Amino acid sequence: MAIPCHIIVEGNPAIIYASRNGAPDKVRRILKPFLEKFWQERETAGEYHDTPECLLAQIVVRFGFEICEDDFSNLRVGMNYDPTADYIYIVGADKTVKVLSTEEDYRQNPSLGLQGCRPVEGEIWKIE
Repeated sequence: MAIPCHIIVEGNPAIIYASRNGAPDKVRRILKPFLEKFWQERETAGEYHDTPECLLAQIVVRFGFEICEDDFSNLRVGMNYDPTADYIYIVGADKTVKVLSTEEDYRQNPSLGLQGCRPVEGEIWKIE
């Protein structure tokens, strides 16, 4: 099963869309260790400006490497929500990741965005 998802970085208007491998357990295995390293490197280097832009770009690179294989059409960046997304991951400036599940209202009208979603119980990750 494909399980499409979106990844949103707080402070950046772009929306990442992956057409497969979007289940929380699969995304967590890729995203959580990556974010731990990203935040650690940013703090070590003393880099604090343009973080949403850098983070979004680096997530695209990481997911491109991890999930694209030889199919380069399953990962994209845009400004609109896709009606097929099952999950939306919100990477917060507070170093948390909130996992939302899209509902039928969202699938019928993806322009509802986050208002058409509900939090997935137990799926808030704190990046240390």
